Amino acid sequence: MASTTPTVAPLPYWVRGDTNAFFGFGVNVLVNVLTLTGLCLAVVNLPEGEVFGTILPALGIALVAGNIYYTYLARRLARRENRTDVTALPYGPSVPHMFIVIFVIMLPIYLRTQDPVRAWEAGLAWAFIIGVIVLIGAFVGPYIRRYAPRAALLGTLAGISITFISMNPAGQMWRMAWVALPVFALLLIGLLTDVKLPFNFPIGLAALLLGTAIGWAGGAMSVPDVTAAARDIAVAVPSFKLDLLFTGLTDMAPLLATAIPLGVYNFTEGMTNVESAATAGDNYNLRSVLLADGAGAVIGAALGSPFPPAVYVGHPGWKAAGGRSGYSMATGVVIAVLCFLGMFGLLGAIFPTAAIVPILLYIGLLIGAQAFQATPRAHAAAVVAALIPNIAAWATGQIDNALAAAGTTAAAVGDDALNGAGVIYDGLLVLGQGAILAGLVLGAVVVFIIDRRFVRAAIFAGSGAVLSFIGLIHGERIEWNANGQVALGYLFVAVICAVFALGRPTPREPDPEEGDPDQQPDRADLAGERTDTDRRTSALPG
Repeated sequence: MASTTPTVAPLPYWVRGDTNAFFGFGVNVLVNVLTLTGLCLAVVNLPEGEVFGTILPALGIALVAGNIYYTYLARRLARRENRTDVTALPYGPSVPHMFIVIFVIMLPIYLRTQDPVRAWEAGLAWAFIIGVIVLIGAFVGPYIRRYAPRAALLGTLAGISITFISMNPAGQMWRMAWVALPVFALLLIGLLTDVKLPFNFPIGLAALLLGTAIGWAGGAMSVPDVTAAARDIAVAVPSFKLDLLFTGLTDMAPLLATAIPLGVYNFTEGMTNVESAATAGDNYNLRSVLLADGAGAVIGAALGSPFPPAVYVGHPGWKAAGGRSGYSMATGVVIAVLCFLGMFGLLGAIFPTAAIVPILLYIGLLIGAQAFQATPRAHAAAVVAALIPNIAAWATGQIDNALAAAGTTAAAVGDDALNGAGVIYDGLLVLGQGAILAGLVLGAVVVFIIDRRFVRAAIFAGSGAVLSFIGLIHGERIEWNANGQVALGYLFVAVICAVFALGRPTPREPDPEEGDPDQQPDRADLAGERTDTDRRTSALPG
C-alpha cells in the first residue's frame, strides 16, 4: 500500500526577501550598537580598550546566539505548519535599556566616584538582575498574554514605537534632513509599495548607500576621522568577567528599584512583540522567547555587557519586506563579527547617522499603524489609552534631559514653577513610571468597559491598584504604599465596574470581522499547552 504522507518541500535558508530584511534589520541593530558604543565612551568615559575589547564582543556573543536561536524557532514553526512564509523574530540590544543603564545606573555612580569601572560593575549587576526577572517572567507571561486583550498589548507596544523608537530618530533626521529624507522616501517606496528597484536591488542597502553618498558629497563626513578610526581596528575575543559581575552584585539593593520594574517591562515587551508577530500570522511559543531573552541578558552580563538583548519591535515590517528565517541569523553573525573586530568606530566614521536612523522611523510607523489595524475598530480608544503612559515617560525623560543640560533638575525648579509654565511634570512623572505595564492595565480596562465586560474590567483595575501600591507602576521605587493615591483611584474604578457588573449587562456584539472576542488567536498554543496535532489542526479565529 502506497504511503499517503505528503511530501514537504525543503525549506530554504535564504530567500530574496531576506536580503531586504537583512539590510533593513542589520542597519537597525548597527545604529543601536553604534549608539551604545558612543554612550559608553562619551557619557561614562569607559576606556576604549574595555568598550571595544570586552563589552562589544560580549554583546556579539549574545546577539549571534540569540539570532541563531530565533532562526531555529522560525524554521521549526515553518515545518510544523508546513509553511514557507514564517518570519523569524528580530533580536538585538534593547533600545530603552541602553539609555536607562547608562543614564540611570552607570552615570550617577561614575559622577559620584569618578571611577568608570565601578559604574560598569553596577551596570553588569543590573543587566544580570534584569535577565533573572525575565527568566521568571517566562513562566508568568504566557498567562498574562492569554487574558490581556490585543488592543492593550499592541497599544502599549505602539506607545514604545512612537516615542522611544521613532521620536529620537526623527529628531536626528530633521537635523540633517537633506541626507535623511531621501533615504526615508526610498525606504517607504521600497517597503510600503510593490515598486522594485532595477535588478531587484535590495532597498535597504540602496537607501544606506544613497544617504552615505549624499552625506559625503555634501561634506558631512571627514576622511581624517575614518583614518583615525581604522587605526583602532583590533580582534577581540570575549571572556567571562565574573569578578566584575560579583563585585556589582555585592551592592545590588539600590539596583532593584529600577531592575524589577524594567525586568517586568522586558517580559511584557517580549509578550507584546510575540502578540505582534501572531497578528502578522506567526504564532511563537512565548515561554521559549522569554527564556531566550532572559538567558541572553544573563550570559551577556557574565561576559561583560551591561546591555540586555531582547526581541525587537518590528516583526511585521520585516515580514512585509519579505524576510523569512535567514535574515535573523545573518544579522546576528555579521554584527557579532563587527563586534569581534572592533569595527564600530570605523563604521560610525563612514556612515552618516542621518542615513541610518530613517529605518527606525519606518519601524515606528509600521508598529503604530498595526495597533489600530489589527484590533477591532471599537477598541481604538483603548489603543490610545495604552499609548498614553509611554508618551508620558518619554516626555518626562525629555524634560529631565533639558533641565540637566541647564544644570538643574525638576526638583530644584519646583512643581509650582513648572506647573505655572504649563508643564505638568509631577503628573506626567507618575503616569509614565512603569509605562509599558501601566499601558497594558489602562488599555485592558478601557477594552472591557467598551465591551461591557465589567467583571474583567474590575479585575484589571484591581490589578492596577495592587501594582501601584507596590510601585511596579506609577511609583518611583519598589516599596510598600509606593503610590497610595493612584492605587486608591484604580480601586475606585474596580468598585464602579463591579457595581455595573451586578446589572448583568449584555456584552457588546462584535462586528462581523472581529470573530469571538472571548477567543484569542492560538494563545493557549503560545503558552505551550497544546499538542503538536492540536497546533496543526486548530483554526485561528479572526
